[in-house]
Amino acid sequence: MPILEIYAPIVADMNAVDALIRERLHSDVVLIRQVAEYIIHSGGKRLRPALVLFVANALGYQGHQHHELAAVVEFIHTSTLLHDDVVDESDLRRGNKTANALFGNAASVLVGDFLYSRAFQMMVSVDSMRVMQVLAEATNIIAEGEVLQLLNCHDADVTVNGYLQVIRCKTAKLFEAAARLGAILAGAPPEIEQPMADFGMHLGTAFQIIDDVLDYSADESETGKHLGDDLAEGKPTLPLIHAMQHGTSTQIACVRHAIENGGREDFPVVLEAIQSTRALDFTRKHARTEADLAIAALQALPASIFKDALLQLSEFAVARCF
Repeated sequence: MPILEIYAPIVADMNAVDALIRERLHSDVVLIRQVAEYIIHSGGKRLRPALVLFVANALGYQGHQHHELAAVVEFIHTSTLLHDDVVDESDLRRGNKTANALFGNAASVLVGDFLYSRAFQMMVSVDSMRVMQVLAEATNIIAEGEVLQLLNCHDADVTVNGYLQVIRCKTAKLFEAAARLGAILAGAPPEIEQPMADFGMHLGTAFQIIDDVLDYSADESETGKHLGDDLAEGKPTLPLIHAMQHGTSTQIACVRHAIENGGREDFPVVLEAIQSTRALDFTRKHARTEADLAIAALQALPASIFKDALLQLSEFAVARCF
């Protein structure tokens, strides 16, 4: 099911969030407006803000603070993208030039800082210490995940657990926080709030794992990024880890060399090793397990069109690779 169909129950809410994003992007500094508007409006699924809206609605929230927090989550996510692209020296995202490619690294880093600080201004307006606690913890753990990923780059000995630790911190933590925030706004008890956080964490993990599959199998025109970008950056993702565990000695040596040295020269041989060891099938199964855990966590919710949409979103997370 296309993502826009899944979002049908929250169309009005998403429109309100988009309007709020445009309003809160305002700055008297022209360059800030240019860079922030470019990255915010250059595409993306708005998954994280959608989780805030879906969970809040599924639990009967009445009010408008879920719009504010959805925008906060999107600002935090966008700021991490700006910083990521500088660290990774990326020049393409979602089929468009990255902000750092257009405006330079310094502008991207500083506008990322602006979005972080604007997000914290906005979350204060909700006047909830619990909300502040969740988002402060999330942003700190995301930063740790970024550093962990940097340390793992060009390390061919990273384990599956080490790989998953990076995903949980760098990507899944904001999904987890978004779903938890929806429950907090609705005044949900701990026996509901925690499953919603678990749902977000497993959904975010599934999404990232499939992204790592797509790096070796997708149509570049659909993903808006180059195949083999992770390999070029020396990132030891799950397909590579599996290929090293199950390949021939020649394949293992080739994958190790590719991770340790980066670049695209070894991509054809590495891709052959991934295919012959069925590494993508293994990785898809791992994502399927995460999606199933997300679906199980949703049993804590009462029946509603919003719960149905979250179930569909869990399926969408893994269906993107087929």
